[in-house]
Amino acid sequence: MATYQALYRKYRPQTFDDVSGQMAVTQTLKTQLVSGRMSHAYLFTGSRGTGKTSCAKILAKAVNCLHPENGNPCNRCEACKAIDSGSCMDVLEIDAASNNGVDNVRDLRDDAIYTPSQVKMRVYIIDEVHMLSISAFNALLKIIEEPPEHLLFILATTELHKVPATILSRCQRFSFRRISQEDIAARLQYVAYQENIDLDDSAARVIARLADGGMRDGLSLLDQCASATTGELTAERVYACLGIAGERKCGELMGYIANHDTKSALELFNRLYTEGKDLSAMLDELACLCRDLLVIKTAGNAGITMLSGVASDKEVQELTKALSSGELVRMMNLIQQTLAGFTRSSSRRMDAELCLLELCQPELSLDAKAINARLTRLEEQIKSGNIVVSAQTKAAGKPDQAPREDDYDDDRPPMPGDEDAPPGEEEPMPAPAPRNDAPMGFWSDLVAGLRKELRPPAIGFFNTGPNAPVQGVLTGNRLELRCTNAFTAQMLDKPDILEVVSRKASAMLGRPVRAFAVDMNARPQGNPRMEQLMKFGREHSDIVKIKE
Repeated sequence: MATYQALYRKYRPQTFDDVSGQMAVTQTLKTQLVSGRMSHAYLFTGSRGTGKTSCAKILAKAVNCLHPENGNPCNRCEACKAIDSGSCMDVLEIDAASNNGVDNVRDLRDDAIYTPSQVKMRVYIIDEVHMLSISAFNALLKIIEEPPEHLLFILATTELHKVPATILSRCQRFSFRRISQEDIAARLQYVAYQENIDLDDSAARVIARLADGGMRDGLSLLDQCASATTGELTAERVYACLGIAGERKCGELMGYIANHDTKSALELFNRLYTEGKDLSAMLDELACLCRDLLVIKTAGNAGITMLSGVASDKEVQELTKALSSGELVRMMNLIQQTLAGFTRSSSRRMDAELCLLELCQPELSLDAKAINARLTRLEEQIKSGNIVVSAQTKAAGKPDQAPREDDYDDDRPPMPGDEDAPPGEEEPMPAPAPRNDAPMGFWSDLVAGLRKELRPPAIGFFNTGPNAPVQGVLTGNRLELRCTNAFTAQMLDKPDILEVVSRKASAMLGRPVRAFAVDMNARPQGNPRMEQLMKFGREHSDIVKIKE
C-alpha cells in the first residue's frame, strides 16, 4: 500500500509558472536565468506558506538544468530528477533552526570551496536563516561576500528584521507577498479536481480566508477537511470540521451584541460551545468582523473588496449601521485582551463569557474607552436622527404626575459655590436632610464585596460598625464615601480604590455609579447658601436622557 502524501507536498510547484500569487518574483528570476545575469546570493522574505522554499528549490533546479525552458527547469533531465529526489549532494537544504551554531556554518564554509560533482553549481538553501547566531552570521559573511563562481546561496526567512544588515547588503532581496484569497481558492479548486474532492465554491472561499495568505496552510486545511468528511465539502462542513462558529452564527452573534441582547448572545454562545466550537476561533471571528465593520465605516463601498469574508456583505452593511466606530474599537481591544489572556487562564469559558457580557453591556465598564464608545454611539444616533427621547418624568402608576427631584440621575459632583446667589428666594433656607438613594442593605453588601477584593490598608477602612471611618451615601449615580477625617479621605481618594468601589457598586445596582471620597470635616455643614446652590444645580441639570 502506497504511503499517503500530504497535499501541500504532492502539489508543491515544480516550475516558476506553477507558483501562485508571486508574479513579480518569478518573472524577475526567469529573466535573470534567461539573460545569465544571476546573483551569487538571494534572500527570500515573507510570511509562512507563500512559496519561499518552493521558489528556492525551483531556482536550484533552474541553474543546473540541462535543458531549461524559458527560465523554467525541464524537470526531465538527470540534474532536475536528482535534485527533486534529494540525491544530489551538491544542492543542500539546511534548517538554520537546528544548525544555528558557528561550528555548523564553519563546516558549511569549508565544504563550499569544493567544486560540484554532479551538477554545474553547488547551491545552499538556508531556511529560517534568522535563527543563526551572531557568530554564525559572522562566519557566513565572508563567503557570501566573495563566493566561488560555482556557489549559489539562497536564504529564506519569515523575520527579516532579525537578519544583520551586513548580510542584507550582500544579497538580492525578494519579498513574497501574502497570496490573495482568490488565488488560493483557485488553486484549491484545481487540487480538489485532481484529487476527486467535491469542493463547494463557498467552502473554497472559507478555507482561503482561514489560510490567511498562505497557500501551504490552505492545502493543509483542505487535506484535513476532505479526510474528515464524505460527499460534498460545503462551508458548513468546513466550519464543523475545524470547530469554528461559521459566518452566519458570527453575524447573528454580532447582531445580538449590537442590540445589547445579552440573553440571546449568551444562549447562542452556550449552544456553539456545547457543539464543540473553539473559544479562540469564535472570538477571533468576532474580531475579524469588527475589523470589517471599521473598514466599511472608513472606506465606504470601496472597502467591500477588503473584507475578510467572515460574514456576508449584506450582514456587514446592516451591522455597520448599528454600531459606532468607538464601539467597534472598544470591542476589538476587549476581544484581543481576552484572547491574549487565554494562555494563562484556568477558565477560558468564563473569560469568554465575561468578554461577551461586557460587549453586550458597555455600561458595566467605567473606563475611558467604554465611555467614549457610548458617546460616539449617541453622536451617530443624533446625527442620523434615529433617537428616542425619554423625559423620565412619569411616576410609577401615575403617568401625569409631575417630575420629582429624586427621579433624576444627579451623577455630577456638587457645583462650586460663589458669591452670586442663584435665582430664587433671598432668605436663607434650612439645610435639607441628607439624601440617600441606596436600597436596603446596599452599603453592607458593598462593604462585604470590597473586603474580598481590596488589600490592606484600604480594606481596614470599610466595615459596617457604628464607628466606621467611612459611610456610603448614594445620590443618583454618585456614591459619596463620607470619611470622618482627612487621613481616611486621603487614603481612599486613589484611582485604583475608587475604581474598585465604582465597579462593585455598578454591578450591584445595574447602572454606572461613580465613587468619590469626601472629608466631612472639611465640607461646610449646614450652609444654607451652599445647599441652595446644590439644589439649584440639580434642578437645572439635564433631565432628558437619550435611550440607546
